[in-house]
Amino acid sequence: MRRAGVRVRSLVVMGTLTLLGTGCATGDRPAEGPGPSWCDGYPRPIYSTLERRLQDLEWFEVYEVRPGVFAIYEPHQFEEVISYLVVGNERALLWDTGMGISSIRAVVSRLTDRPVLVLNSHTHPDHVGGNAEFVEIWGYPTPFSVQNAKGFSNEELAEIVRAEALCRPLPQGMDSATYAIPDFAFSVSVRDGQVIDLGGRIVEVLHVPGHTPDALALRDRDNGLLFTGDTFYEGPLYLFSPEADFAAYETSVARLARLVPEIQLLLPGHNTAVAHPHQLLRLDSAVAVVQSGEATGRRRNGLVVYEFGSFSILLSDR
Repeated sequence: MRRAGVRVRSLVVMGTLTLLGTGCATGDRPAEGPGPSWCDGYPRPIYSTLERRLQDLEWFEVYEVRPGVFAIYEPHQFEEVISYLVVGNERALLWDTGMGISSIRAVVSRLTDRPVLVLNSHTHPDHVGGNAEFVEIWGYPTPFSVQNAKGFSNEELAEIVRAEALCRPLPQGMDSATYAIPDFAFSVSVRDGQVIDLGGRIVEVLHVPGHTPDALALRDRDNGLLFTGDTFYEGPLYLFSPEADFAAYETSVARLARLVPEIQLLLPGHNTAVAHPHQLLRLDSAVAVVQSGEATGRRRNGLVVYEFGSFSILLSDR
């Protein structure tokens, strides 16, 4: 299920649905995808340590991970996507908009009354699903992101709202037969190193290609926070799709790893809303070992999987 280099995370492999979603963290859930115990790993223990907000939501869970920083988590779908709202004194930044299965704008409007700009960590469909709900959308301009801004059809996305990919029914009013992601328009192009002033809170955009050509990280230097998108999360890291570039990924990971002495907390795009910065050092070493050919991987469904404890690296076996 690919379109012009766009990867949808649920893949049909040899005629059988194989869910390789990032929700399947190493050691947490079955490696081969959903089954009778697919949701047994939920809730993840880390969430019991975080301050939960808006507990009446049907689809999302919201956690205030730091003052003015909210993780907007979608725990009921295999991807376990996490978007983040960063609130300044004058405006707020929404880092990704999730899967579009339920309205993220409705959640954001309950968390802040400030003007909201959207910035995507990258434009895979699970991170831009709610973009069309907003007017001010910032993005890193590449042919890949321009293509993805045209939206995604139900045919392309149907697998990710199948019953096998869900821990609970879809929200009221959401029909899997018509689920799609509308097109959206970028209002502002960002560049590597660009600083965004939210009023009393400044964040910096980092271009970190590898997972996709348009992959970004977001740094809150004053508060020691690094939002990593899909460049790092605890779980299987997807680097096998046509748009992935493992050499570029190695360079990007090394760049982020150099920031570790100044980082207090990682905020990844899937699974766990917070992670320790030392994970970037582990990832940097893991990528180097894989790139050198010294790592031993196991082959599965056209992929090579390299296990490193709390995360794994998935490459194409071609």
